[in-house]
Amino acid sequence: MIALLRLIALAIFAVFTFVFGCGYCLLSPRNPKHVYTFGRLFARMSRVFGIKLEIRVPESAKSSEPSLYIANHQNNWDLFTVSGAIQPRTVTVGKKSLAWMPLFGQLYWITGNILIDRNNRSKAVGTIAQVAENIKKRNVSVWMFPEGTRSRGRGLLPFKTGAFHAAIAADVPVTPIVCSNTQGNIKLNRWNNGHVIVEILPPISSEGYEKDNVRELANLCREQMITKLDALNKEVAERNQA
Repeated sequence: MIALLRLIALAIFAVFTFVFGCGYCLLSPRNPKHVYTFGRLFARMSRVFGIKLEIRVPESAKSSEPSLYIANHQNNWDLFTVSGAIQPRTVTVGKKSLAWMPLFGQLYWITGNILIDRNNRSKAVGTIAQVAENIKKRNVSVWMFPEGTRSRGRGLLPFKTGAFHAAIAADVPVTPIVCSNTQGNIKLNRWNNGHVIVEILPPISSEGYEKDNVRELANLCREQMITKLDALNKEVAERNQA
């Protein structure tokens, strides 16, 4: 019964958000402010699913300067958890096929996010240059998932280097974002799904890194994220048992 009620609430939310959201965005299509607005809106739905969501933003991450945000990508629950950490004037990068998803795809595009063709390597490389160009000219931050796919309980997967090439090209820091484990911890038919913590880590400078040593920057970020993920998972487990 709980699962059914939640699915009904989700359906109502989806129709209202996607239909009226697209209409609202038509007033200023592809304006990066929309991504922040809808990211916060989706995160509020976490309460409907019995999730106690906590977003942690350190003072060092509260900057008006552009950054390249990277986050761990676990499953579809990211839409209602990690989305709460999106900062103002930030757009995300997603696969081109998202545009064909009914309602969501249209909202994703019109809010100003960037779509790339992952099946075409030459186009993907060109998109990295486009990402860097957007950061410089539009003064926006960009959010990417360096794992390239959902981890689904397999821990933090190896990072692809595209996000880090873009950060170096745009001369902006990389800011890691870590969400505690949600795979298997959230059940539609369970009233209380416990705590989920999303924490933004201090920015990591891309200065001094080039194409030849971009993997070092990726590994540095990944190591910090693994350490933080372990700490958050431990904290969540203790709080859920209290």
